[in-house]
Amino acid sequence: MVNLIGTYECKADAKGRLVLSSALKKQLSPILQEGFVLKRSVFQPCLELYPMSEWNTLMKKVNKLNRFIKKNNDFIRRFTAGVKIIELDGSGRLLIPKDLQIFAGITKNVVLSSAVNIIEVWDKDNYEKAIDDAAVDFADLAEEVMGNVADIEDDVS
Repeated sequence: MVNLIGTYECKADAKGRLVLSSALKKQLSPILQEGFVLKRSVFQPCLELYPMSEWNTLMKKVNKLNRFIKKNNDFIRRFTAGVKIIELDGSGRLLIPKDLQIFAGITKNVVLSSAVNIIEVWDKDNYEKAIDDAAVDFADLAEEVMGNVADIEDDVS
């Protein structure tokens, strides 16, 4: 499992290419050759960059869904809509396809934010707004999600 750390700002050029920061590239170096999957986020106007190993783990779970149940089939179709395989080019840049740039509102200023095992790719203004909006009730959310330490310790062991 990949555990990524940090939030990094960068700029997208006119073609939607970003240069990853050296600190982020260093964290990703063991898995750069595997490639990545880039997809729309389910809950936010951002993109999610999955290392291929993380994507494959997720797909094992999705593949267990019974496709003869309409909700499952609809979920799979929507969840995988616009999914792209991404590799860094020879200059170490990541190309964000145009349809995904439009979905996430990415123009020039970009934030790459680690989310444990994936990287969220945000337009900087949208990222700042999402952080500000979440700050209002983050204490309640933290208590609800992380408040029962016993459950977390059971899952870890």
